[in-house]
Formats: sequence, structure tokens, C-alpha cells
Amino acid sequence: MLTSPELGRLDGIVHGFFTRTGGVSRGIYASLNVGLGSKDDRSAVLENRARVAALLKVAPGALVSPHQHHSADAIPVETPWDIADQPRGDALVTNRAGIALAISTADCGPVLFADARARVIGAAHAGWRGALTGVLDATLVQMETLGANRADITAVLGPTISRANYEVGQEFVDRFTAADSANARFFVAAERAGHARFDLPAYIVARLKAAGVGAIADLARCTYAEENTFFSYRRATHRGEDDYGRLMTAIALTGA
Repeated sequence: MLTSPELGRLDGIVHGFFTRTGGVSRGIYASLNVGLGSKDDRSAVLENRARVAALLKVAPGALVSPHQHHSADAIPVETPWDIADQPRGDALVTNRAGIALAISTADCGPVLFADARARVIGAAHAGWRGALTGVLDATLVQMETLGANRADITAVLGPTISRANYEVGQEFVDRFTAADSANARFFVAAERAGHARFDLPAYIVARLKAAGVGAIADLARCTYAEENTFFSYRRATHRGEDDYGRLMTAIALTGA
């Protein structure tokens, strides 16, 4: 489990950017695969999720995650839900202690949010589509409804695929520059003609800055490059593997 100094110094908050190690899964899922939608043995996935909950010092049933679908939907959480009843969305927020907000990734950007003064937290799954369509902004809006102040929020981006390993086609570039011509700065030419490399971490950080978040940090760890530490959808695809493990990122409020 990786942690952020920026979040670690905040009182009343526990968090973790979990790696692929420390679990019970085997093969391509070795070992801390938390993907309920993966083809991994379900009992292994549930045990892995229970281990994450234990490290965050919450009950297994208090580790909540949404059914992610690359949207800009942020969901307020008042009470834990059963795994079978996951709501569809890509971000969670709460002001309730003892509930761990969790999202899963395998190259997309996991972002944790915390306003320690207001005791409001959030977690967002920011892939290119969600980041472009506003999942980070939606998370901030939902946090504000619970009393958070953007100037007091700390946001930290966890392990994400880096620009060096994220090649995209021209239609991808066109979609971003059509939304905002300034987005061209997040692309550099790739070796293949008609392709570019996209800096998703820089784009996420820029969106957070534009939204007025008080403090922003990036762990600057690449899921694709660090095979022994992280799962990567793109790496698995390049190797022709039929599935891939998922990483978990989570945050919880402690105390009353």
C-alpha cells in the first residue's frame, strides 16, 4: 500500500493506493486483485477486498465501491451497500466516519480528495473519458454539498499510466482539442505516424487546478511500466492476455 504525505498529514483520515501485492489471487491476477468484474476466482477477490478493509481499519462490509462505467457521476454515500447492489458511477463522497470509499483502476487515474476541516472525503476513477467529461468536477460539487470548501481540499493522483506508455490515435487527440484547443499541450508525437502520446496524469492535475482545488499532488507512478507493482490493462492487452487485475485506491474518515 502506497500513501501520500499530503493526505498522511491530515488528521482523521486514513488512505491507501494499493499495489498488486499482498493478496491471494494467482496467475495473471497475482496477487491483490480486487476486480469484481474480472474472471478471477470470486472468493479470492473477496478475500483481497477484506484485506484492504483491514488495512484501512474498517469492517469488510464498510468498504464500498461503485459499478464503474467511465462516467462523470459522483455518488454521495451515507451507508454502506452490498456488493450486489453497487450503484453505477465513477466517484464517491462522504462525511460519515468508518466508511471506506474505494475505486478500482488498471491504468486510469485514481484520485483521492479530503477536506480535513469539514471532514469530507472523496474518491474518483478518472480515465480519459471521465476526466474529459467532468468526473473530477462532479466529485468536488458533491463534496461541497456536504460542507467542503475547494480551497481546503487536498487531492492526490495515484498510480496512472504515463505519457511514455499511452499511445493514442488522431481521433483521440481531435476529441480533446475539440473540447478545448489548449488540450493540445497534453500530447506529443509518437513514433508511429498518425499517433500521439497522451499525458493523462498532467491532464488530471490541470483539471484539478482549474477547478480551484487547494492542494494537489501526484505520486508519479506508472502502472504500465512498473509490472511487479501494478496491474495494467494496456500491458495485458499488448501481451494478448484475456483479462487483467484491478488495483484498489481507498480513503476513510476515522473517529466519530
